[in-house]
Amino acid sequence: MFGIKYWHKNLAFEYPFTISKGTKTHQSTFIVELNFRGIKGYGEAPAISYYNISVEQMIADLENKRKFVESFSLTDPKRFWHFLHHLFPGNPFLVCALDMAGWDIFGKLNRQPLYKYWKLDPAKAPQTDYTIGIDDAELMLEKMNKYPALVYKIKVGSGDDIEKLKFLRKHSDANFRIDANAGWNFEDAKAYLPELEQIGIELIEQPLSKESYEQTGELKLLTKIPIYADESFVNEKDLPKCADSFTGINIKLTKCSGITPALEIINKARKLGLGVMLGCMNESSIGTAALANLAPMADYLDADGPLLLKEDTATGISYQNNYIKTSDSPGLGIQPWNL
Repeated sequence: MFGIKYWHKNLAFEYPFTISKGTKTHQSTFIVELNFRGIKGYGEAPAISYYNISVEQMIADLENKRKFVESFSLTDPKRFWHFLHHLFPGNPFLVCALDMAGWDIFGKLNRQPLYKYWKLDPAKAPQTDYTIGIDDAELMLEKMNKYPALVYKIKVGSGDDIEKLKFLRKHSDANFRIDANAGWNFEDAKAYLPELEQIGIELIEQPLSKESYEQTGELKLLTKIPIYADESFVNEKDLPKCADSFTGINIKLTKCSGITPALEIINKARKLGLGVMLGCMNESSIGTAALANLAPMADYLDADGPLLLKEDTATGISYQNNYIKTSDSPGLGIQPWNL
């Protein structure tokens, strides 16, 4: 039997966060606490407008079927996810938050961090990037100077991307990854490729619209820069389409519906020859802790959500030289404090 609490948090960004889809100053996020026999587990799912699931919708769906969740007896988090998946088929964000909380409890029941339960070595985790949103070039440089990093993800899609990237490259030797969030058309992207190689771009994320699998596959043949799917990859059903068109996929726990499916997706992606990035959706430290535990399974990591926010919801993860670390506490390894 579960006890359930939840919170709707509206967390401010340090800087207005702009991508090709628009600008936001706050991240609306859903935090859930499950209490199983006195052991509390936490999960998080941010609301992302272009996936059409709000925090209000997550709360409404949970309240509508609250008694069914409360009656579940946790023995296996994977079994819990399947129960949730069928209970909330139209709300993968809510399923993600509950699944995450279930895993947190499971780790605490087993008295070990999740990465140890999965037999992962934190020393094998890749560096995470620090994201620079679209802005004037001078302001983008100001953000980089304030947060010196070895790896940056630079948002593009503003029309003068190459000029901005060249300007930033003059001031930094860091690894640059770029993310267009589906903001380029095919002809522009094709023309950009030689200059992106000259600038020294490490990775391109989602250059074209989410349904442009064939054209993205053409781009992949024209460059040595890896091209990763984000909007084109939501969950397991998208793997076959991505295998021919992209170098790899960006797995985001919220949109794929949690830790449980992410574990399966990683294994299936490897079998298809796809690289794996684990990405964030501006989660606070609660959601980011799940990425930190999974990080040794990834080739690339985008887990900088707490660094972009003015306020956080938990302690337990830290950053050093672009590496993210979680504590050795059981479960997710976090301690909520701002709920």
